[in-house]
Amino acid sequence: MDIVAANTLGYALYSDMYRGPSRPANHSRFIFLDPRAHNFYVDWERAAATNVAILRREAGRNPHDKGIAELVGELSMRSDDFRTRWAAHNVRRHYAGTKFFQHPVVGLLELNYQVLGLEEDPGHSLTVYPATPGTSSDEALKLLASWAATEKITELAQAHAG
Repeated sequence: MDIVAANTLGYALYSDMYRGPSRPANHSRFIFLDPRAHNFYVDWERAAATNVAILRREAGRNPHDKGIAELVGELSMRSDDFRTRWAAHNVRRHYAGTKFFQHPVVGLLELNYQVLGLEEDPGHSLTVYPATPGTSSDEALKLLASWAATEKITELAQAHAG
């Protein structure tokens, strides 16, 4: 659930995650340990359930992965919400759909997403978040790109990863 790379707009979209203590930026830690996630994800319950189901799938595919085991252990100890969802044993593959974000700078974003597995790099995927052209979300992404350029978001992300 780590974000290992992103373009400038990706860093801007998840800017709150990069401003958190988790290094590298991690979806699971953000969702379950950072109170800002409840505002960022318009449907936090769905985001939390999906995140755990994806993590459970990866844990099943890689039962000896120390990083996954440590993450599950940490979240189980620190989050009742995570622990309850983990115990449900739901499994999911995340391919495509629509996500809703309440970004602190540009407001509501309705973004389609597509997850592409990286054949040459198992365990990693590329997720793209296009907005439907001509929508308010399309305009908000353009504003977010402008904000990112002035805020030097890429530098923030690089400093966070290092």
